[in-house]
Amino acid sequence: MYPYYCLNPISEVGLKKFTSDYEETKEIEKAKAILVRSNTMLEMEFSEELLCIGRAGAGVNNIPCSRCTEEGIVVFNTPGANANGVKELVIAGMLLASRDIIGGINWIEEHEEDGNIASKAEKAKKAFAGRELYGKTLGVIGLGAIGVQVANVATYLGMDVLGYDPYISIDSAWHLARNIKHAQTIDELLKESDYISIHVPALESTKDMINKDAISLMKKDVVVLNFARNTLVNDEDMVDALLAGKVKNYVTDFPTPSMVGVKGAIVIPHLGASTEESEDNCAKMAVQQIMDYIENGNIKNSVNFPDCDMGKRRDNNRILLLHYNKPNMIGQFSSILASANMNIADMSNKSKKEFAYTMIDIDSVVPETVLSSLKAIEGVKKVRILTNL
Repeated sequence: MYPYYCLNPISEVGLKKFTSDYEETKEIEKAKAILVRSNTMLEMEFSEELLCIGRAGAGVNNIPCSRCTEEGIVVFNTPGANANGVKELVIAGMLLASRDIIGGINWIEEHEEDGNIASKAEKAKKAFAGRELYGKTLGVIGLGAIGVQVANVATYLGMDVLGYDPYISIDSAWHLARNIKHAQTIDELLKESDYISIHVPALESTKDMINKDAISLMKKDVVVLNFARNTLVNDEDMVDALLAGKVKNYVTDFPTPSMVGVKGAIVIPHLGASTEESEDNCAKMAVQQIMDYIENGNIKNSVNFPDCDMGKRRDNNRILLLHYNKPNMIGQFSSILASANMNIADMSNKSKKEFAYTMIDIDSVVPETVLSSLKAIEGVKKVRILTNL
């Protein structure tokens, strides 16, 4: 039986994907897997039993990924599972910024007891007039799962779309509408766009990427939308741009004290993936990834170890090694197995920056001495044996 622990409430639709070989535990130190959404794990200590963490969502800034890597714990996320929910809110954000819908609704509420509200609204509505999205240019920075969907749906609204992503994947490129133009540089996109939507991960290299220098390149009355991560936009520079009238609206899904109440800021309480469908999809993907790793050793959508897949186990044993990406690691593994007269039936090795993952199928029992020798190799973080024999 494989115990798992839910650090947040996780969709029952997803949890039902666990087979009868899994059970939820209330004792986190016994868990083979932890499922988490937004709760912080940065100060948590992890037991030797823990094999993996499944983040039901994309961002992992609440998980100590570097420490997990050092301890041989695989961290999964669920990219694309909540893409549709975020996409729809981005479009809603563009509409809220284009038409003063919020101002109009607030005016109605302020005059709710006025018996002549209908006639007065006809006179007042000119104060809330806006502009249409049709014919405007949307710049999408980052063409991953969400960025591609935002770009595509904007074309259906009659917008001209510029996309910028120097690291676009083949899969994303296949899904991108053919009439979307590719900006050669981010500066080109910033200069030409009426609306700018950011969809890149929160990295040290992307922190404050929208700052006063970037804003200076933008059109006057531009609308900037941030449904990715708060750290991508420098709040102080954005507040200055809003107050100066350079940026018409900043639509953000991340409330901060410095942004709330600023004229032109439309601040949403982190609702991007807060739909039943998104939560179900994220939970289902996280559960499936956890089971495939625990039962077969396969890794998909890990943020700290490389993807590696050798399919379902058959009648042989499978040795799994999380280790540093150093020269002669495979040679050392092979040498230990050969010295024990063990034949390698199949093998796969993948690397991700300084770390790597090796899967080896063996058609014989793995002696404890071999396991100990593999664990003793310098640079090996964790060794696990999946046995059928």
